[in-house]
Amino acid sequence: MSQNVCRALLGILLCCTAVRAADWAQWRGPERTGYVPAGEPVPASLPGPPKVVWHIDVGNGVGSPVVAAGKVFYLDNQDAREVVHAVDATDGKSIWSAVLDDVQKDSQSVPGPRSTPTVDEDRLYVQSVRGELQCLGTADGKVIWRTNFVKDFGAIFIGERGQAFGASRHGNTGAPIIDGEHLLVQAGGQKGASVVCFEKHTGKVIWESQNDIPGYAAPIIVNLLGTRQIISFTATGVMGLDVADGKLLWRFPIKTRLGRHATTPVVVGDIVIVSSHEAGLFGIKISKDESGFKADSAWPAKKELAINFASPVAVGTDLYGLGPAANLICVDALTGTQHWSQPGEFTTNGTHAYAGFVVMGGNILTLTDGGELILFPADAKEFKEISKVKVCDSNWCNPAYADGKLFLRDSKELMCVQLLQ
Repeated sequence: MSQNVCRALLGILLCCTAVRAADWAQWRGPERTGYVPAGEPVPASLPGPPKVVWHIDVGNGVGSPVVAAGKVFYLDNQDAREVVHAVDATDGKSIWSAVLDDVQKDSQSVPGPRSTPTVDEDRLYVQSVRGELQCLGTADGKVIWRTNFVKDFGAIFIGERGQAFGASRHGNTGAPIIDGEHLLVQAGGQKGASVVCFEKHTGKVIWESQNDIPGYAAPIIVNLLGTRQIISFTATGVMGLDVADGKLLWRFPIKTRLGRHATTPVVVGDIVIVSSHEAGLFGIKISKDESGFKADSAWPAKKELAINFASPVAVGTDLYGLGPAANLICVDALTGTQHWSQPGEFTTNGTHAYAGFVVMGGNILTLTDGGELILFPADAKEFKEISKVKVCDSNWCNPAYADGKLFLRDSKELMCVQLLQ
């Protein structure tokens, strides 16, 4: 092979690597922690007013956008259908759209999709509120394989017979997660198929486990005490399953009236942190001995620090999230002690307070439900605002960050905002 050909191939490889490094291909970023990967350029302050690179009209929906290989993927409500879209990340022009399912309507939420897509290689994994899971080609949106949580795994949702509890009330709001050659989902099957592991390319079932009705939280996969496991926050508590075979490793019960458990689990060392708006903020200490894994309270549940449904982020051993009074809080993850509370400016709706968090180096970017971006240092001593700027209208969005741009949606528009000058 000639030197010129080698150089060309090396250039292509480096280019592809750079594109993948800049991807925000799933809920809360590459590791589901809300972190911009180390080495990616991030703003030291917010430009004001921000440059909107492009914006397009969208239908109802509260699932967040994701970005991969130069495309933005999102779901919305179009004529009472959940529709999956792919648009060009540079200009927002449509590449393809595909119908996923009928829209599920209920009494408490805006009708429309509530899940965030997951991109892996040349495939897109999407799930509907009603439990339709599809693997689509990212190039054209064609269905590669599909399954249905209700029909194939006996899940229960509103409108079906069964217990109206947890995710049976508002349907699927989590997000599929990739682990190597496998795709894992919280299917909610009542006969041993709460969590299901598929071969990601074919849809072949690898294992099924447990009977829990899902909550509204997306699962995470972590290496914890020497075992790679999926952590699922269900309607009745938190559990860790071995990703190899679905074996239950540990369980921590959290029982509430509605099972409205929505925060993505956060892991700090051997402590798993979740929150219920009814029961409070929980730190769960995971340990292991010759008899196996154990899950115990790391500290008493903190009702005064209850987070509703805005997933917090951890920087070092400190947790940053949106508290019960629509206040930004900083909490010691090891002890449950509140470091500080900043009231007032993080939400426009105290009843359903929401904020999306993105960790950018030593700072944290917050998108409030009123459409403001607020950048502040990850500092346990005190809150200091670096900059603040209005970018959109009312939203429940966790934005995606790629190549110095922020991709976000509100109730009417999907937009791309330039953060790096």
